[in-house]
Amino acid sequence: MTTPLSGYASEIYLQGLGGGRPAFTTDATALEALAKESIEPGPFWYTAGAAGSGATARANRDAFDRWRIVPRMLTGATHRDASTSLFGAALPAPVLTAPVGVQGIMHPDGELAVARATAALGLPMILSTVSSHPLEDVAAANGDGTRWFQLYWPNDDEICASFLERAKNAGFSALVVTLDTWLLGWRPHDLDAAYLPFLSGQGLATYFTDPVFRAQLAKPPEEDLMAAVGAWLPKFTGGDHTWENLAFLRAHWDGPIVLKGIQHPDDARHAVDAGMDGIVVSNHGGRQVDGAIASLDALPGIVDAVGDQVEVLFDSGIRTGADVLKAIALGAKSVLVGRPWVYGLALGGQDGVTHVLRSLLADLDLNLALSGHRSLADLTRDSLRLR
Repeated sequence: MTTPLSGYASEIYLQGLGGGRPAFTTDATALEALAKESIEPGPFWYTAGAAGSGATARANRDAFDRWRIVPRMLTGATHRDASTSLFGAALPAPVLTAPVGVQGIMHPDGELAVARATAALGLPMILSTVSSHPLEDVAAANGDGTRWFQLYWPNDDEICASFLERAKNAGFSALVVTLDTWLLGWRPHDLDAAYLPFLSGQGLATYFTDPVFRAQLAKPPEEDLMAAVGAWLPKFTGGDHTWENLAFLRAHWDGPIVLKGIQHPDDARHAVDAGMDGIVVSNHGGRQVDGAIASLDALPGIVDAVGDQVEVLFDSGIRTGADVLKAIALGAKSVLVGRPWVYGLALGGQDGVTHVLRSLLADLDLNLALSGHRSLADLTRDSLRLR
């Protein structure tokens, strides 16, 4: 029998026999405060901050608190299976790392550390377009791991096609298209500090190594950084797309396409009609629209609308294993987790990421067991109550 995911708790307790302690906290809600103490304010708030008053970010967490787990007894949950699959790939748990950009501001290894950690744990990673390391280098660090490529859709078809070709050649198996960030939201912490890492060239490694982008420059980025940043900006921001434009992506990507940022059932139906393979119910962690609906509140209606036609994933607000359980019970196939492991990255590089993810998986397994569920298939809306 394989060791359950919750075996990580036993490992930690056994460390105590020799006087050892975990190098990082096991309290997912404490990670943010610890990261704030360990890194500069600009990078911290770029990760932790939210749009406007922060109402959407708060709503994400409040929504999880409203749903409560109803434990059941004597269900024979001694042996459990938290595994699932997405687009033919078997996963040990319904967890993927979200496509967080500019990870190099949190730790020099950035996406390379996450690529190694997720490969070792068997979890898929989703690489942001705005990564601190070129996508090919991240793919090499990920080895035989499962990896998806997230697209911030450029306002340049040739560059877009180049990105997709590079991602396919580097072994990225699915494409995640972020729909809600064609403009940056009003983010007071970043604005008050006048902090946007892209303007100093951070997070642009995939752009700066792209042959099509480089061919459009008078000088390469390493010779004229500011000119390269100036050329990048109008290609990245300021242009919304339409449902009809999805045909271009399908023509240049032959694997699964997942649309991230869906909050309304009608948009989920549009995704189905457009031949998409999956959606991510997400409000970008509250970073784009202030006062928007909580992502978890949007999930049940979207699942009812399209849940048997595409893979429905969930993002925004996940912090604990109980959160994962609730999202699955409300109909998500898997969840994307962002900020917690990013704080782990800031605190300890690859080791920090590994610890946070293993803690999350152990927490999920224990909540699954102690609430009387033997598998993800046992989780339904009847597993929860609204308080």
